[in-house]
Amino acid sequence: MMLLWVLFLLFAQFSLLAVGGANAVVPEIHRVVVGELGWLSGQQFADLFAIAQAAPGPNVLIVSLIGWHMAGVPGAAVSLLGICLPSSLLSFAVARWWQRVQGSRLALAIERGLAPLTVGLVLAGASMMLHALTLDARGLLLCAASALLAWRLRLNPLWLLAGGGLLGMLGWV
Repeated sequence: MMLLWVLFLLFAQFSLLAVGGANAVVPEIHRVVVGELGWLSGQQFADLFAIAQAAPGPNVLIVSLIGWHMAGVPGAAVSLLGICLPSSLLSFAVARWWQRVQGSRLALAIERGLAPLTVGLVLAGASMMLHALTLDARGLLLCAASALLAWRLRLNPLWLLAGGGLLGMLGWV
């Protein structure tokens, strides 16, 4: 029961930091659950992150997978509630306030300030995921090729994941 409270409170804190979505706090989640708490190894975290990204649904699925790893279905439910509830309540309150100040200089300044913050947090998440993996030259080449294909061809990411999985199964990566 204590672990469920810890999961809820941990992810409730992350919820309030997740400006731009759950992917924005992935580096901090990694730092805490891998580095501080030792609940997962770097590779386990990367695996859960890959599963969460491949699955249909919101990016927040990584949280429920960590909760499931730690405490089964109750852990998944409590973790998901922890990451969703505080930010949802805050969003509701801010939306009501935003309706009153929309179009003001303050609102414009907030919009301009949050955009680069969100981009930076997402890029930090991508950087952290690269550091969590042990990639050799072939792995780095696959990563670069996947990024290039996704950018230039606008492929569905599931095709890229399937291709990477196939190359892994064949032992090429």
